[in-house]
Amino acid sequence: MQRYRTLIILLILLFISSFLRLYKIEDYMTFLGDEGRDVLVVYNILHGDLTLLGPTASVGGFFLGPIYYYFMAPFLWLFNYSPLGPAVMVALFGVATVILIYKIGKEFFSTSVGLIASLFYAVAPLIIIHSRSSWNPNVVPFFSLLTLYTIYKALNRNTQRLFILGGFLLGITMQLHYLALFLGIIISIYVVLSRRSLSKSLKDHISIFIGFLVGWSPFLAFEVRHGFPNIISLFNFVFHSGYTGGNSDFFKIITDVSSRLFGRLVTNFPSPEKIELYTKMDITVWYYFTLFLGVASVLLLIIKWHKAYKEHSLDFSKYNLLLIWLIVGVGLFGFYKKPIYDYYFGFMFPLPFFIVGIFLANLWKSRFGKIFSLLILLFILWLNYLGVPYKASANRQLLQTETISKFVLSKTDNKPFNFALITGGNSDHAYRYFFKIWDRDPKTILNPERDPKRKTVTDQLLIVCEVRPCYPLGNSLWEVAGFGRGEIVGEWDVSVVKVYKLEHYQEP
Repeated sequence: MQRYRTLIILLILLFISSFLRLYKIEDYMTFLGDEGRDVLVVYNILHGDLTLLGPTASVGGFFLGPIYYYFMAPFLWLFNYSPLGPAVMVALFGVATVILIYKIGKEFFSTSVGLIASLFYAVAPLIIIHSRSSWNPNVVPFFSLLTLYTIYKALNRNTQRLFILGGFLLGITMQLHYLALFLGIIISIYVVLSRRSLSKSLKDHISIFIGFLVGWSPFLAFEVRHGFPNIISLFNFVFHSGYTGGNSDFFKIITDVSSRLFGRLVTNFPSPEKIELYTKMDITVWYYFTLFLGVASVLLLIIKWHKAYKEHSLDFSKYNLLLIWLIVGVGLFGFYKKPIYDYYFGFMFPLPFFIVGIFLANLWKSRFGKIFSLLILLFILWLNYLGVPYKASANRQLLQTETISKFVLSKTDNKPFNFALITGGNSDHAYRYFFKIWDRDPKTILNPERDPKRKTVTDQLLIVCEVRPCYPLGNSLWEVAGFGRGEIVGEWDVSVVKVYKLEHYQEP
């Protein structure tokens, strides 16, 4: 009966998490310039143009490793080169994270902890949003959790092969996002504090480092070959770029990160710019409930940790892992003096759900606790229901981009053309991806030094304007200016943009 009950629980979790991540994913997924850039690279990989370099980091101007592109490749191929494929891949990683949280919560603590933690993770709106679009940070929660679990197993079984595997997973995570550096520090401290012998700790670190080098090897190969440009850029960004718009107060930073860790993830507390949208309930109640839940859950975790330490319990290593993950993870953000975005917490996404799960599972066992824990559970589920992504209108970015690209091609008369995008911050890669898979690449205008005879300039320029009002004539954008003096021979409203067709100006 226990086995069947576990199977039923897993099936329910699979259904809930899969539905929330896959339902209408094509209508709600993000598909802009960055996503277009990624699928263009993966398209080239599938056609033999392999790469050792991954996406650019969101800040700093340096690159990540290529592993995410190779994760994308089979899904882009399976979906016949539709960008939907990689988005589905991310959703499946999200579902796998829910199941992994259940497994670890059950193994570490109890079935109740695993169920509560995984259920809350499955329905958290911010988590869902990050599970429904193709973006390299969106799979970090799965790999960070799997890495920590592997290191825990390695310590528990004293197996060097598992330390190497944990390092390998850390290397993969580092290719996905550089905040895996924080994860590496957490692992190092956890290993040192878990080992009584310095020699054993050193041996464990060597095994982890060996695995890390293997997991990071594609990117490392590029760096060695080119003189470590990205590692140097990363070092300069961290230590020499100075303060650029973040908070400079250590304690204010860690207070903000701590509150967001529980508020943005567990109770769906709105970000400052969205608070005014919630007029039907008292924000103050929401805030103090989140504060109570976070403080009470962390206090109970500390009490459990202290009790396990005094009793020399085998559970100490489990509570120790969560506490180090929390204290070191939050504390390291205190030294980061730049803006901190929600997705930066990716390596910590599962953590607050474990902590709250432990609190509610223990509250359930106390006198009169069943009522309170059930009320808290239902209230959290309701708060998360308020932020269900499907309540907002679908962006249909994928369909819009495909429609606009198809319209642009219809105005070229099947002749060579140049293409430009006038935008407020997007890039043209998403449009160019559709041109690529339809075998209708526009000519890229080269500068006169490389193309003195102007062979890359065609007789027509198609311009997509994503901003209004739009003034294509005389625009300083190179794709427009490089075309030369032109005149508008056609303009159309298509979906959410305006499309212009220019030809070379003819003297009367």
